[in-house]
Amino acid sequence: MARGSHIRRFIVCIPALLAGAAAVADGGIPLGVAAGDVSADSAVLWAHGAGSGALRFQLGKQWREVPVDESSNYSGKTLFHGLRPNRLYHYRVSFRAAATADFGPASQGEFRTAPDAQQPSPLRFAWGGDLAGQNVCRDQAEGFPALRAIDAMPLDFFVGLGDMIYADNTCEAVGLFGNAQVKGDFGPAADMADFWAHWRYARQDPVYRRLQAKLPYYAVWDDHEVVNDFGPLQDTRQQEPYTPGKHLMPLGLKAFLDYNPIAELPHTPQRLYRNIRWGKQVELFFLDTRQYRDANAAQDSPQQPKSLLGREQLAWLKASLKASDAVWKIIVTSVPLSIPTGFPEGNGRDGWAHYDQSTGFSNELSDIIGFMHQNAIGNSLWLTTDVHFAAAFRYTPYADDPDFKIHEIVSGPLNAGLFPNDKFDPAFGAERLFFYGPKDSGAVKTWDEAKLWLNYGSVAVDERGRLTANLHRADGRIVYSLVLPP
Repeated sequence: MARGSHIRRFIVCIPALLAGAAAVADGGIPLGVAAGDVSADSAVLWAHGAGSGALRFQLGKQWREVPVDESSNYSGKTLFHGLRPNRLYHYRVSFRAAATADFGPASQGEFRTAPDAQQPSPLRFAWGGDLAGQNVCRDQAEGFPALRAIDAMPLDFFVGLGDMIYADNTCEAVGLFGNAQVKGDFGPAADMADFWAHWRYARQDPVYRRLQAKLPYYAVWDDHEVVNDFGPLQDTRQQEPYTPGKHLMPLGLKAFLDYNPIAELPHTPQRLYRNIRWGKQVELFFLDTRQYRDANAAQDSPQQPKSLLGREQLAWLKASLKASDAVWKIIVTSVPLSIPTGFPEGNGRDGWAHYDQSTGFSNELSDIIGFMHQNAIGNSLWLTTDVHFAAAFRYTPYADDPDFKIHEIVSGPLNAGLFPNDKFDPAFGAERLFFYGPKDSGAVKTWDEAKLWLNYGSVAVDERGRLTANLHRADGRIVYSLVLPP
Protein backbone atom coordinates (compact mmCIF):
# COMPACT_ATOMS: atom_id res chain seq x y z
CA MET A 1 0.00 0.00 0.00
CA ALA A 2 1.74 3.14 -1.23
CA ARG A 3 0.51 5.48 1.50
CA GLY A 4 3.17 5.55 4.21
CA SER A 5 3.61 3.49 7.33
CA HIS A 6 1.42 4.98 10.04
CA ILE A 7 -2.22 5.18 11.07
CA ARG A 8 -3.77 7.58 13.53
CA ARG A 9 -4.93 4.90 15.96
CA PHE A 10 -2.62 1.95 16.61
CA ILE A 11 0.27 0.24 14.81
CA VAL A 12 1.75 -3.16 15.54
CA CYS A 13 4.19 -5.48 13.75
CA ILE A 14 2.97 -9.04 13.35
CA PRO A 15 5.35 -12.00 12.92
CA ALA A 16 2.91 -14.90 12.83
CA LEU A 17 -0.59 -15.98 11.89
CA LEU A 18 -3.44 -17.40 13.89
CA ALA A 19 -5.28 -20.60 13.00
CA GLY A 20 -9.04 -20.24 12.73
CA ALA A 21 -11.89 -19.72 10.29
CA ALA A 22 -13.88 -16.71 9.15
CA ALA A 23 -17.12 -16.36 11.05
CA VAL A 24 -19.98 -13.92 11.37
CA ALA A 25 -20.25 -11.68 14.37
CA ASP A 26 -21.61 -12.61 17.80
CA GLY A 27 -23.46 -10.37 20.23
CA GLY A 28 -20.36 -8.46 21.32
CA ILE A 29 -19.42 -7.62 17.72
CA PRO A 30 -22.90 -7.05 16.27
CA LEU A 31 -21.84 -5.85 12.82
CA GLY A 32 -18.99 -8.26 12.19
CA VAL A 33 -15.33 -7.76 11.37
CA ALA A 34 -13.47 -6.70 8.24
CA ALA A 35 -9.98 -6.42 6.79
CA GLY A 36 -9.25 -3.67 4.31
CA ASP A 37 -6.53 -1.89 2.37
CA VAL A 38 -4.63 -5.17 2.40
CA SER A 39 -1.20 -5.00 0.76
CA ALA A 40 1.75 -7.41 0.64
CA ASP A 41 2.82 -6.43 4.15
CA SER A 42 -0.06 -4.67 5.91
CA ALA A 43 -3.80 -4.67 6.57
CA VAL A 44 -6.38 -2.59 8.41
CA LEU A 45 -8.65 -4.57 10.74
CA TRP A 46 -12.06 -3.13 11.63
CA ALA A 47 -14.90 -4.05 13.97
CA HIS A 48 -17.95 -2.52 15.64
CA GLY A 49 -18.53 -2.93 19.35
CA ALA A 50 -21.82 -3.31 21.18
CA GLY A 51 -21.28 0.00 23.03
CA SER A 52 -18.61 2.04 24.77
CA GLY A 53 -15.59 0.03 25.84
CA ALA A 54 -12.71 -1.53 23.94
CA LEU A 55 -12.10 -3.81 20.98
CA ARG A 56 -9.21 -6.26 21.16
CA PHE A 57 -7.70 -7.19 17.79
CA GLN A 58 -5.53 -10.31 17.86
CA LEU A 59 -3.36 -11.50 14.99
CA GLY A 60 -0.92 -14.25 15.84
CA LYS A 61 0.63 -13.65 19.25
CA GLN A 62 0.19 -9.91 19.03
CA TRP A 63 -2.88 -7.98 20.10
CA ARG A 64 -3.97 -4.40 20.47
CA GLU A 65 -6.82 -2.77 22.37
CA VAL A 66 -8.69 0.06 20.66
CA PRO A 67 -11.08 2.15 22.78
CA VAL A 68 -14.49 2.80 21.22
CA ASP A 69 -17.24 5.19 22.23
CA GLU A 70 -20.10 7.19 20.78
CA SER A 71 -17.74 9.51 18.86
CA SER A 72 -17.13 6.74 16.29
CA ASN A 73 -20.48 5.02 16.84
CA TYR A 74 -18.50 2.29 18.67
CA SER A 75 -16.42 1.35 15.61
CA GLY A 76 -12.66 0.89 15.76
CA LYS A 77 -9.79 -0.13 13.52
CA THR A 78 -6.05 -0.62 13.60
CA LEU A 79 -3.28 -1.06 11.04
CA PHE A 80 -1.01 -4.13 11.20
CA HIS A 81 2.41 -3.99 9.57
CA GLY A 82 5.10 -6.62 9.14
CA LEU A 83 2.95 -9.18 7.35
CA ARG A 84 4.31 -11.59 4.78
CA PRO A 85 3.26 -11.56 1.10
CA ASN A 86 0.70 -14.03 -0.24
CA ARG A 87 -0.03 -15.44 3.21
CA LEU A 88 -3.39 -16.41 4.68
CA TYR A 89 -3.92 -14.71 8.04
CA HIS A 90 -6.60 -15.42 10.61
CA TYR A 91 -7.57 -12.87 13.21
CA ARG A 92 -9.88 -12.52 16.20
CA VAL A 93 -11.73 -9.51 17.59
CA SER A 94 -13.46 -9.36 20.97
CA PHE A 95 -15.31 -6.63 22.84
CA ARG A 96 -15.20 -5.47 26.44
CA ALA A 97 -17.90 -3.13 27.71
CA ALA A 98 -16.71 -0.08 29.62
CA ALA A 99 -18.23 -1.28 32.90
CA THR A 100 -16.76 -4.80 32.75
CA ALA A 101 -13.28 -6.25 33.20
CA ASP A 102 -13.41 -9.17 30.78
CA PHE A 103 -13.61 -9.43 27.02
CA GLY A 104 -16.44 -11.44 25.51
CA PRO A 105 -16.22 -14.25 22.94
CA ALA A 106 -14.25 -13.41 19.83
CA SER A 107 -15.46 -13.00 16.27
CA GLN A 108 -13.09 -14.38 13.66
CA GLY A 109 -12.00 -13.27 10.22
CA GLU A 110 -9.37 -14.04 7.64
CA PHE A 111 -7.60 -12.44 4.70
CA ARG A 112 -4.76 -13.20 2.32
CA THR A 113 -2.07 -10.60 1.76
CA ALA A 114 -1.13 -9.51 -1.74
CA PRO A 115 1.69 -11.37 -3.50
CA ASP A 116 5.09 -9.77 -3.84
CA ALA A 117 5.33 -7.29 -6.72
CA GLN A 118 7.55 -9.68 -8.71
CA GLN A 119 5.36 -12.75 -8.22
CA PRO A 120 3.19 -13.56 -11.29
CA SER A 121 0.32 -14.94 -9.22
CA PRO A 122 -3.16 -15.31 -10.72
CA LEU A 123 -5.90 -13.29 -9.07
CA ARG A 124 -9.65 -12.89 -9.14
CA PHE A 125 -11.73 -10.18 -7.56
CA ALA A 126 -15.25 -8.80 -7.74
CA TRP A 127 -16.54 -5.27 -7.62
CA GLY A 128 -19.88 -3.54 -7.44
CA GLY A 129 -21.72 -0.47 -6.24
CA ASP A 130 -25.18 1.03 -5.78
CA LEU A 131 -26.59 -0.77 -2.73
CA ALA A 132 -29.96 -0.10 -1.05
CA GLY A 133 -31.00 2.88 -3.15
CA GLN A 134 -34.40 4.10 -4.35
CA ASN A 135 -36.11 1.89 -1.74
CA VAL A 136 -34.62 -1.26 -3.27
CA CYS A 137 -33.18 -2.51 -0.01
CA ARG A 138 -32.67 -5.71 1.98
CA ASP A 139 -35.27 -8.24 0.89
CA GLN A 140 -36.84 -10.04 3.85
CA ALA A 141 -36.15 -13.47 2.36
CA GLU A 142 -33.06 -12.94 0.18
CA GLY A 143 -31.20 -9.99 1.67
CA PHE A 144 -28.97 -8.62 -1.09
CA PRO A 145 -29.01 -11.40 -3.76
CA ALA A 146 -25.91 -10.16 -5.61
CA LEU A 147 -23.86 -10.34 -2.41
CA ARG A 148 -24.89 -13.98 -2.05
CA ALA A 149 -23.52 -14.72 -5.51
CA ILE A 150 -20.30 -12.84 -4.77
CA ASP A 151 -19.94 -14.69 -1.47
CA ALA A 152 -20.11 -18.01 -3.35
CA MET A 153 -17.21 -17.13 -5.67
CA PRO A 154 -13.54 -17.99 -5.02
CA LEU A 155 -12.09 -14.48 -4.76
CA ASP A 156 -8.96 -12.71 -3.58
CA PHE A 157 -10.80 -9.50 -2.62
CA PHE A 158 -13.90 -7.35 -3.16
CA VAL A 159 -14.14 -3.68 -4.14
CA GLY A 160 -17.16 -1.71 -2.90
CA LEU A 161 -17.19 0.89 -5.67
CA GLY A 162 -19.31 3.69 -4.26
CA ASP A 163 -22.92 4.26 -3.27
CA MET A 164 -22.65 1.39 -0.81
CA ILE A 165 -25.26 3.31 1.17
CA TYR A 166 -27.87 5.80 -0.03
CA ALA A 167 -27.68 8.32 2.76
CA ASP A 168 -30.25 10.54 1.04
CA ASN A 169 -32.80 7.71 0.61
CA THR A 170 -34.98 5.57 2.88
CA CYS A 171 -35.69 1.84 3.14
CA GLU A 172 -39.36 1.03 3.69
CA ALA A 173 -41.09 -2.20 4.71
CA VAL A 174 -42.46 -2.55 1.16
CA GLY A 175 -39.89 -2.03 -1.56
CA LEU A 176 -40.08 -0.24 -4.89
CA PHE A 177 -40.89 -3.55 -6.58
CA GLY A 178 -43.51 -4.65 -4.03
CA ASN A 179 -41.36 -7.09 -2.06
CA ALA A 180 -41.20 -7.27 1.73
CA GLN A 181 -38.04 -5.55 2.97
CA VAL A 182 -36.18 -5.01 6.22
CA LYS A 183 -37.25 -1.49 7.14
CA GLY A 184 -34.47 0.96 7.92
CA ASP A 185 -34.65 3.02 11.12
CA PHE A 186 -33.45 6.20 9.39
CA GLY A 187 -34.50 9.01 7.14
CA PRO A 188 -32.38 10.98 4.69
CA ALA A 189 -29.18 11.61 6.63
CA ALA A 190 -28.94 15.17 7.92
CA ASP A 191 -26.92 14.39 11.06
CA MET A 192 -24.31 11.88 12.22
CA ALA A 193 -26.87 9.56 13.79
CA ASP A 194 -28.64 8.97 10.48
CA PHE A 195 -25.40 8.59 8.50
CA TRP A 196 -24.26 5.91 10.94
CA ALA A 197 -27.71 4.26 10.82
CA HIS A 198 -27.46 3.82 7.05
CA TRP A 199 -24.11 2.02 7.44
CA ARG A 200 -25.45 -0.20 10.22
CA TYR A 201 -28.39 -1.20 8.03
CA ALA A 202 -26.15 -2.56 5.27
CA ARG A 203 -23.84 -4.36 7.70
CA GLN A 204 -26.71 -6.03 9.50
CA ASP A 205 -27.09 -8.30 6.48
CA PRO A 206 -25.46 -11.64 7.43
CA VAL A 207 -24.04 -12.31 3.96
CA TYR A 208 -22.50 -8.85 3.84
CA ARG A 209 -20.83 -9.56 7.19
CA ARG A 210 -19.64 -13.00 6.11
CA LEU A 211 -18.19 -11.62 2.87
CA GLN A 212 -16.22 -8.95 4.71
CA ALA A 213 -15.01 -11.41 7.34
CA LYS A 214 -13.36 -13.66 4.75
CA LEU A 215 -12.03 -11.29 2.04
CA PRO A 216 -9.97 -8.12 1.87
CA TYR A 217 -12.27 -5.17 1.20
CA TYR A 218 -11.39 -1.96 -0.62
CA ALA A 219 -13.89 0.84 -0.03
CA VAL A 220 -14.53 3.69 -2.47
CA TRP A 221 -17.12 6.39 -1.99
CA ASP A 222 -19.41 8.17 -4.42
CA ASP A 223 -22.14 10.76 -4.05
CA HIS A 224 -24.79 8.82 -2.12
CA GLU A 225 -22.47 8.25 0.80
CA VAL A 226 -23.34 11.93 1.37
CA VAL A 227 -26.05 13.32 -0.95
CA ASN A 228 -26.83 13.09 -4.66
CA ASP A 229 -24.19 14.58 -7.00
CA PHE A 230 -22.32 16.26 -4.16
CA GLY A 231 -18.93 17.91 -4.21
CA PRO A 232 -17.23 20.23 -1.74
CA LEU A 233 -19.00 23.20 -3.36
CA GLN A 234 -22.42 21.53 -3.55
CA ASP A 235 -22.98 19.57 -0.34
CA THR A 236 -25.81 21.58 1.21
CA ARG A 237 -29.55 21.11 0.75
CA GLN A 238 -32.42 23.46 1.51
CA GLN A 239 -35.39 21.14 1.93
CA GLU A 240 -36.37 19.20 5.05
CA PRO A 241 -34.90 17.33 6.88
CA TYR A 242 -31.73 19.22 5.98
CA THR A 243 -30.57 22.43 7.65
CA PRO A 244 -30.06 25.12 4.99
CA GLY A 245 -26.39 25.98 4.68
CA LYS A 246 -25.19 22.98 6.70
CA HIS A 247 -22.37 21.13 4.94
CA LEU A 248 -22.98 17.40 4.64
CA MET A 249 -19.64 16.22 3.23
CA PRO A 250 -17.81 16.29 6.60
CA LEU A 251 -20.56 14.17 8.17
CA GLY A 252 -20.68 11.65 5.35
CA LEU A 253 -16.89 11.41 5.21
CA LYS A 254 -16.63 10.76 8.94
CA ALA A 255 -19.29 8.03 8.76
CA PHE A 256 -17.53 6.48 5.75
CA LEU A 257 -14.23 6.38 7.64
CA ASP A 258 -15.89 5.13 10.83
CA TYR A 259 -17.54 2.19 9.06
CA ASN A 260 -14.87 1.05 6.61
CA PRO A 261 -11.42 -0.56 7.04
CA ILE A 262 -9.50 2.32 5.48
CA ALA A 263 -6.11 3.44 6.76
CA GLU A 264 -6.25 6.95 8.22
CA LEU A 265 -2.71 8.26 8.16
CA PRO A 266 -1.58 11.07 10.48
CA HIS A 267 -0.40 13.39 7.69
CA THR A 268 -3.39 12.70 5.37
CA PRO A 269 -6.20 11.41 7.62
CA GLN A 270 -9.02 12.04 5.13
CA ARG A 271 -7.25 10.95 1.95
CA LEU A 272 -9.21 8.23 0.17
CA TYR A 273 -7.24 7.90 -3.09
CA ARG A 274 -4.58 5.20 -2.93
CA ASN A 275 -2.94 2.41 -4.92
CA ILE A 276 -2.53 -1.28 -4.09
CA ARG A 277 -0.08 -3.61 -5.85
CA TRP A 278 -1.28 -7.21 -6.26
CA GLY A 279 1.68 -9.25 -7.48
CA LYS A 280 3.37 -8.76 -10.81
CA GLN A 281 0.12 -8.71 -12.74
CA VAL A 282 -2.00 -5.90 -11.28
CA GLU A 283 -1.83 -2.51 -9.64
CA LEU A 284 -5.11 -0.87 -8.64
CA PHE A 285 -5.56 2.89 -8.43
CA PHE A 286 -8.56 3.92 -6.33
CA LEU A 287 -9.72 7.44 -7.17
CA ASP A 288 -11.65 9.90 -5.02
CA THR A 289 -13.96 11.66 -7.48
CA ARG A 290 -15.87 13.63 -4.82
CA GLN A 291 -13.72 15.40 -2.27
CA TYR A 292 -11.73 17.72 -4.55
CA ARG A 293 -13.93 18.37 -7.58
CA ASP A 294 -14.82 21.72 -9.05
CA ALA A 295 -18.48 22.75 -9.18
CA ASN A 296 -20.57 20.58 -11.49
CA ALA A 297 -22.30 23.62 -12.98
CA ALA A 298 -19.04 25.30 -14.04
CA GLN A 299 -18.05 25.26 -17.70
CA ASP A 300 -15.19 23.03 -18.85
CA SER A 301 -12.91 24.18 -21.66
CA PRO A 302 -9.33 23.62 -22.85
CA GLN A 303 -8.55 27.18 -21.78
CA GLN A 304 -10.10 26.73 -18.32
CA PRO A 305 -10.27 22.97 -17.64
CA LYS A 306 -12.24 21.79 -14.65
CA SER A 307 -10.84 19.22 -12.25
CA LEU A 308 -12.63 16.17 -10.93
CA LEU A 309 -9.60 14.94 -8.99
CA GLY A 310 -7.93 18.10 -7.75
CA ARG A 311 -4.33 19.10 -8.40
CA GLU A 312 -2.64 16.83 -5.85
CA GLN A 313 -4.61 13.70 -6.72
CA LEU A 314 -4.06 14.25 -10.44
CA ALA A 315 -0.31 14.58 -9.90
CA TRP A 316 -0.34 11.45 -7.72
CA LEU A 317 -2.22 9.47 -10.37
CA LYS A 318 0.17 10.44 -13.14
CA ALA A 319 3.26 9.73 -11.07
CA SER A 320 1.88 6.41 -9.80
CA LEU A 321 0.90 5.22 -13.28
CA LYS A 322 4.30 6.17 -14.67
CA ALA A 323 6.12 4.39 -11.85
CA SER A 324 4.09 1.18 -12.08
CA ASP A 325 5.59 -1.85 -13.80
CA ALA A 326 2.49 -3.99 -13.25
CA VAL A 327 1.20 -5.81 -16.32
CA TRP A 328 -2.27 -4.28 -15.82
CA LYS A 329 -3.16 -0.87 -14.45
CA ILE A 330 -6.72 -1.00 -13.13
CA ILE A 331 -8.16 2.45 -12.45
CA VAL A 332 -11.17 2.46 -10.14
CA THR A 333 -13.41 5.50 -10.62
CA SER A 334 -16.86 5.97 -9.12
CA VAL A 335 -18.14 7.93 -12.15
CA PRO A 336 -18.05 6.65 -15.75
CA LEU A 337 -15.93 7.95 -18.60
CA SER A 338 -18.40 8.41 -21.47
CA ILE A 339 -21.89 7.88 -20.03
CA PRO A 340 -23.49 11.28 -19.33
CA THR A 341 -24.61 11.70 -15.72
CA GLY A 342 -25.99 14.47 -13.54
CA PHE A 343 -28.64 17.10 -14.25
CA PRO A 344 -27.13 19.49 -16.79
CA GLU A 345 -30.02 21.96 -16.69
CA GLY A 346 -28.72 24.18 -13.92
CA ASN A 347 -26.71 21.64 -11.94
CA GLY A 348 -24.23 20.48 -14.57
CA ARG A 349 -22.75 17.11 -15.42
CA ASP A 350 -21.60 14.85 -12.58
CA GLY A 351 -19.11 12.61 -14.43
CA TRP A 352 -16.25 12.89 -16.90
CA ALA A 353 -18.37 13.11 -20.06
CA HIS A 354 -19.78 16.28 -21.64
CA TYR A 355 -22.14 14.59 -24.10
CA ASP A 356 -24.42 17.49 -25.16
CA GLN A 357 -23.16 19.92 -22.52
CA SER A 358 -19.81 21.47 -21.62
CA THR A 359 -20.05 20.99 -17.85
CA GLY A 360 -18.38 17.59 -17.55
CA PHE A 361 -14.74 17.02 -16.70
CA SER A 362 -13.66 15.85 -20.14
CA ASN A 363 -10.58 18.05 -20.43
CA GLU A 364 -9.01 16.54 -17.33
CA LEU A 365 -9.73 13.06 -18.67
CA SER A 366 -8.11 14.10 -21.95
CA ASP A 367 -5.06 15.22 -19.98
CA ILE A 368 -4.85 11.84 -18.21
CA ILE A 369 -5.25 9.86 -21.43
CA GLY A 370 -2.70 12.07 -23.17
CA PHE A 371 -0.22 11.52 -20.34
CA MET A 372 -0.72 7.76 -20.57
CA HIS A 373 -0.21 7.80 -24.32
CA GLN A 374 2.86 10.02 -24.14
CA ASN A 375 4.46 7.75 -21.55
CA ALA A 376 3.46 4.48 -23.26
CA ILE A 377 1.27 3.41 -20.33
CA GLY A 378 -0.82 0.67 -21.90
CA ASN A 379 -2.88 -2.21 -20.56
CA SER A 380 -5.29 -0.02 -18.61
CA LEU A 381 -8.74 -1.12 -17.51
CA TRP A 382 -11.14 1.36 -15.91
CA LEU A 383 -13.83 0.04 -13.57
CA THR A 384 -16.87 2.06 -12.58
CA THR A 385 -20.47 1.92 -11.37
CA ASP A 386 -22.92 4.79 -10.58
CA VAL A 387 -25.36 4.63 -13.51
CA HIS A 388 -27.49 1.60 -12.50
CA PHE A 389 -26.93 -0.46 -15.62
CA ALA A 390 -24.00 -2.46 -16.96
CA ALA A 391 -21.91 -1.71 -20.03
CA ALA A 392 -18.51 -2.18 -21.63
CA PHE A 393 -16.57 0.33 -23.74
CA ARG A 394 -13.42 0.38 -25.82
CA TYR A 395 -11.65 3.68 -26.49
CA THR A 396 -9.24 4.31 -29.37
CA PRO A 397 -8.40 7.96 -28.70
CA TYR A 398 -5.69 8.40 -31.37
CA ALA A 399 -6.52 7.63 -34.98
CA ASP A 400 -2.82 7.59 -35.86
CA ASP A 401 -2.09 5.06 -33.09
CA PRO A 402 -4.88 2.46 -33.20
CA ASP A 403 -2.93 0.07 -30.99
CA PHE A 404 -3.32 2.38 -27.99
CA LYS A 405 -6.63 1.41 -26.43
CA ILE A 406 -8.42 1.84 -23.12
CA HIS A 407 -11.22 -0.37 -21.85
CA GLU A 408 -13.96 0.47 -19.37
CA ILE A 409 -16.37 -1.90 -17.62
CA VAL A 410 -19.45 -0.47 -15.90
CA SER A 411 -21.36 -2.58 -13.38
CA GLY A 412 -24.38 -2.06 -11.16
CA PRO A 413 -26.64 -1.74 -9.49
CA LEU A 414 -25.89 -4.33 -6.85
CA ASN A 415 -29.28 -3.65 -5.30
CA ALA A 416 -30.97 -0.38 -6.25
CA GLY A 417 -33.25 1.25 -8.80
CA LEU A 418 -32.79 0.76 -12.55
CA PHE A 419 -31.90 3.72 -14.80
CA PRO A 420 -30.93 2.42 -18.26
CA ASN A 421 -29.45 5.05 -20.57
CA ASP A 422 -28.20 4.17 -24.03
CA LYS A 423 -26.50 7.53 -24.61
CA PHE A 424 -22.74 7.95 -24.51
CA ASP A 425 -20.19 10.57 -25.52
CA PRO A 426 -18.24 9.54 -28.66
CA ALA A 427 -15.14 11.43 -27.49
CA PHE A 428 -11.86 9.50 -27.28
CA GLY A 429 -13.02 7.11 -29.99
CA ALA A 430 -15.59 5.50 -27.71
CA GLU A 431 -17.13 2.24 -28.89
CA ARG A 432 -19.79 0.52 -26.83
CA LEU A 433 -19.23 -3.23 -26.72
CA PHE A 434 -22.09 -4.24 -24.44
CA PHE A 435 -25.19 -2.86 -22.71
CA TYR A 436 -27.20 -4.55 -19.98
CA GLY A 437 -30.38 -2.97 -18.70
CA PRO A 438 -34.12 -3.03 -19.37
CA LYS A 439 -35.34 -1.09 -22.39
CA ASP A 440 -38.00 0.48 -20.19
CA SER A 441 -37.35 0.52 -16.46
CA GLY A 442 -40.97 1.52 -15.89
CA ALA A 443 -42.04 -1.86 -17.25
CA VAL A 444 -40.17 -3.65 -14.46
CA LYS A 445 -42.88 -4.14 -11.85
CA THR A 446 -41.92 -7.06 -9.61
CA TRP A 447 -38.94 -8.03 -7.48
CA ASP A 448 -38.37 -11.16 -9.58
CA GLU A 449 -38.24 -9.03 -12.73
CA ALA A 450 -35.92 -6.48 -11.12
CA LYS A 451 -33.47 -9.14 -9.95
CA LEU A 452 -32.74 -10.03 -13.57
CA TRP A 453 -31.05 -6.63 -13.98
CA LEU A 454 -29.13 -6.39 -10.71
CA ASN A 455 -25.49 -7.14 -11.43
CA TYR A 456 -21.83 -6.95 -10.44
CA GLY A 457 -18.44 -7.38 -12.10
CA SER A 458 -15.41 -9.62 -11.68
CA VAL A 459 -11.86 -9.56 -13.04
CA ALA A 460 -9.48 -12.51 -13.35
CA VAL A 461 -5.85 -12.40 -14.45
CA ASP A 462 -3.93 -15.62 -15.05
CA GLU A 463 -0.21 -16.37 -14.62
CA ARG A 464 0.50 -15.31 -18.20
CA GLY A 465 -1.19 -11.95 -17.68
CA ARG A 466 -4.34 -12.61 -19.69
CA LEU A 467 -7.21 -10.59 -18.23
CA THR A 468 -10.87 -11.61 -18.27
CA ALA A 469 -13.50 -9.11 -17.15
CA ASN A 470 -16.98 -10.50 -16.55
CA LEU A 471 -20.36 -8.98 -15.81
CA HIS A 472 -22.67 -11.15 -13.72
CA ARG A 473 -26.36 -11.12 -12.96
CA ALA A 474 -27.32 -11.12 -9.28
CA ASP A 475 -27.61 -14.92 -9.42
CA GLY A 476 -23.97 -15.19 -10.55
CA ARG A 477 -24.67 -15.98 -14.20
CA ILE A 478 -22.17 -14.35 -16.57
CA VAL A 479 -23.86 -12.08 -19.13
CA TYR A 480 -20.71 -10.64 -20.73
CA SER A 481 -17.00 -11.42 -20.92
CA LEU A 482 -14.12 -9.36 -22.23
CA VAL A 483 -10.79 -11.14 -22.68
CA LEU A 484 -7.66 -9.03 -23.11
CA PRO A 485 -4.13 -10.31 -23.77
CA PRO A 486 -1.25 -8.73 -21.84
